[in-house]
Amino acid sequence: MLQEIFKNLTSFGYLGIFLITLIGYSTILFPLPTAIFVFSAAGFLNPWLLAISAGLGSAFGEMTGYVLGFGGRKLILKKEQIERLEKITNILKKRRTFFAVLFLASLPFFGGDILGISAGFLKYDFKKFFLASFIGKTILHLAIAFSGFFGISWIKNLIMK
Repeated sequence: MLQEIFKNLTSFGYLGIFLITLIGYSTILFPLPTAIFVFSAAGFLNPWLLAISAGLGSAFGEMTGYVLGFGGRKLILKKEQIERLEKITNILKKRRTFFAVLFLASLPFFGGDILGISAGFLKYDFKKFFLASFIGKTILHLAIAFSGFFGISWIKNLIMK
């Protein structure tokens, strides 16, 4: 049943891919292999626009982890621990945190919930986190989309011969 729902969402084109990646990246305990949908959709959608819609959905989905990390700070840590963490965070903010988030978000098996929860936990700037996540996830999905675009054509040619 769930498979049918996602198959139908894919038929909505870019909006469907946006929704699939939004759902896939906003679920924390229920991982969804969004790369399969992006790869498959590249057979009939523009890879550039596909990557942008998937990157946008992913970045919005990452916000659930960010909010969870941001709100969970006071539930998990004591005041002294939070103060120490904020000192470390201030040091990190002076460094290249934006590029670190962007890089980690662009990796296929990293940059998911852990990245969002950590950024929220460290109170990293929300707008910067969203932008870095969007760029990183777009890069990731661009690689997946072009793999699908050329891979599906290659598979079709291989089968049709």
